[in-house]
Amino acid sequence: MTDEPPIAPARVLTVAGSDSGGGAGIQADLKTMLALGVHGMSVVTAVTAQNSLGVQGYWELPPEAVRAQLDSVLSDIGAQAVKTGMLASPVLVETVAEVLAGLDGVPVVVDPVGVSKHGDPLLAPEAVHAVRTALLPTATVATPNLWEVEQLTGVKVVDEAGMREAAEAVKALGPRWALIKGGHLPGEPADLLFDGEREYRFSASRHDNRHTHGTGCTLASAIASHLALGAEVPEAVRLAKEYVTGAIAAGFPLGGGIGPVDHGWRFRIPGATADQTLER
Repeated sequence: MTDEPPIAPARVLTVAGSDSGGGAGIQADLKTMLALGVHGMSVVTAVTAQNSLGVQGYWELPPEAVRAQLDSVLSDIGAQAVKTGMLASPVLVETVAEVLAGLDGVPVVVDPVGVSKHGDPLLAPEAVHAVRTALLPTATVATPNLWEVEQLTGVKVVDEAGMREAAEAVKALGPRWALIKGGHLPGEPADLLFDGEREYRFSASRHDNRHTHGTGCTLASAIASHLALGAEVPEAVRLAKEYVTGAIAAGFPLGGGIGPVDHGWRFRIPGATADQTLER
């Protein structure tokens, strides 16, 4: 009897900035991917000096360095899903979008990062046009929050009733699916997924926990991970929302400001559900 060779897990590539505090960006993406059982790979687009209090500075990598990382991973290892995050300048947006447009059959989750959790700008104003015209058309799913919806489309959402208009406006920019994140609205956090015809609403319990750094990165990476594992988009979003809700509930204090969500909550509470994490 011979040992069977090990089988590689599904592969997911994140293209995003580094968070030195470990709560968001590449660090959050890779933790999420590990937690969900996929092999995470990374293309670093920027380095941030960042902690629980905010972003003290960031430095973009040259587009040649970003392109070299993309070519290196995709030409050899390949990816079964790609997630994009912080792409601060027009040239970085265009560089990444050009590569993504050439991928065949690989789902892409675009988190159009505009600001940090603390309100620090992470997307140059002149890059917004490139996100609209070059990046979003490559997306299988785009995951803007309400501030990013307004930045990209001019639509200001003030209540849940306005989320359909926001979804239509984002969908018009080219992604196959638009996921509008309504977590900043009053009441239970609800997200709206829309593909131009079908509409899905995902709600969750609101947990009284201020430590939510990295929520958007984590959600987008979780969606990409489930797509790589073979889920269809609505199911991938449902599973990702469940994982993120648990991570928010288990978020912990770190430093003097807003701490991160807990990407490893399921490891620490075997068999736990999102609602059970508060019972620790």
